[in-house]
Amino acid sequence: MSASGGMQEGALDADGNEGYERAIDLLRACATADGFLATPTQRSNYRRIWARDGAILTLAALCTDDADLIATARCTLEVLAAHQGPHGEIPSNVDPATGRISYGGTTGRVDADLWFVIACAEFWRATGDGAFLDRMLPAIEKVRFLLGAWEFNNRGLLYVPVTGDWADEYLQSGYVLYDQLLYLQAQRSFATLHEEVHGSADHALGERIGRLHHLIRGNYWFNGDGTVPGDTYHEVLYRKGLEAAPHCADRYWMPHFSPSGYGYRFDAFANVLASLFGVANDAQRERVDAFIADELLNEEMPLLPAFHPVIEPVDEDWEDLQVMFSYTFKNRPYEFHNGGLWPMLTGFHVADLARRGRTRHARALLAGIHRANSQAIDGQPWSFPEFIHGRKLTPGGTPRQGWSAAGAVIGQQALQGRTPFRINGDA
Repeated sequence: MSASGGMQEGALDADGNEGYERAIDLLRACATADGFLATPTQRSNYRRIWARDGAILTLAALCTDDADLIATARCTLEVLAAHQGPHGEIPSNVDPATGRISYGGTTGRVDADLWFVIACAEFWRATGDGAFLDRMLPAIEKVRFLLGAWEFNNRGLLYVPVTGDWADEYLQSGYVLYDQLLYLQAQRSFATLHEEVHGSADHALGERIGRLHHLIRGNYWFNGDGTVPGDTYHEVLYRKGLEAAPHCADRYWMPHFSPSGYGYRFDAFANVLASLFGVANDAQRERVDAFIADELLNEEMPLLPAFHPVIEPVDEDWEDLQVMFSYTFKNRPYEFHNGGLWPMLTGFHVADLARRGRTRHARALLAGIHRANSQAIDGQPWSFPEFIHGRKLTPGGTPRQGWSAAGAVIGQQALQGRTPFRINGDA
């Protein structure tokens, strides 16, 4: 199922130019005086300033050097900070037309706070805007305190409720790897900003970062030799999880664990971030790359699914999945988080591949993003769909998604040497 076989790089370059320009056009269409909308499509729930979407669009904007898009990114972050909750909660979304503020659905959104901190730090590093940093620091410090409280037992990992992050209608909760990785990058962001403000490193924060990095590596990767690391969160839980996971040990990162045990489905966003954030070593990256190439990619439209394998009606989890929705059920097989293919998510994978010098493979996946974004809805090409059906390869969800455009921009810029995050010693 290789994504690169038979594709001509010249054609990818030609397609990419149009796909990139179309993506920039959509970012501009999402831009308002209040910040980035998730989409300009006339659907009220999406025509809002969303923390998660806004942060990802901010990362894309910072890659472009477009002054207007960067100014919109700044407005996005300032609007979110202005509507921060009393305990430090960053809104899940703000409706600029009505003033309505949401901090989540049945539970709050942990990753809204994490993406906000990361985006603020990246904005400051890209622009050197000291006035922006001065205004944002109070909000950032409140988020920092709140995140510490969300560790609950003060042992280094965030506990995430069901529906508490981007997989908000999927069966995932507890110590979710995706959120721990964002927490690691947020902690690095805190450290960077502390050093800028105070002129010296925060050694206690540096120790926290090192410990969190160690916890992630020790608890979410099952070694094929069956060994148990010395820093497991709960040794009995880890041993039980390892015994139940012979099919995926030493192949990819485990998506989550909780007092009831481990989850075993492949979480694509988490696996991409583990590499992009420098948690995975080279051997682990090679294992994950092989799993993606062998098990996931469709040669016609090589995009990553949110989760794999798909939950089918015959599966034990289907009954629970069916009740996991706010308004309408989205997770039919091969749709949305249940095996739907995501241009946005694939953009981060392209960035990671490009960062590691896997240029040809990165270009092949970028071509898949452009091909997905160019699909027509209601006769209109370049629909920038929310996701692609994992089997039919047809567009799904709300069209003209800003973060589908952001995925294309992030991927294309990464191939020019500009990645969306700075990690450790990056300049």
